[in-house]
Amino acid sequence: MPVVFRWQGVRFFFYSNEGNPREPIHIHADRQGAEAKFWIFPDVLVAESTGFDRRALTELVRVVEQRRAEIERAWHEHFG
Repeated sequence: MPVVFRWQGVRFFFYSNEGNPREPIHIHADRQGAEAKFWIFPDVLVAESTGFDRRALTELVRVVEQRRAEIERAWHEHFG
């Protein structure tokens, strides 16, 4: 489970086994039992979430948007 970055106690990461066939580029986030998955393209969208409130999700979307290039680069480095 490669961690791409951490932000204010939230861990942003990929699962090494992302399905077969592999899903499009996305990132997972977790903090103290709350979890979310974000699609990266064409726009950053919440794919699923448990435990994060709307305000937290809005902030996490903003963070993912700001770090989209870093996430995409890490995805390609990890998955080839």
